[in-house]
Amino acid sequence: MTQCPECEAVVQKGDKIEGEIFSCPECGVELEVTVAEPFAVALAPQEAEDWGE
Repeated sequence: MTQCPECEAVVQKGDKIEGEIFSCPECGVELEVTVAEPFAVALAPQEAEDWGE
């Protein structure tokens, strides 16, 4: 069983693959699949703001 690191809701693997980013079904935070087997997730890295520099 894998849980969201933000709200601890159970997250199902389904057909997700390593590196895939998806939203937690409970709290909506973006998660990244860090390992496909055994299934593990972590908070997705935040993209830096692009101010056109």
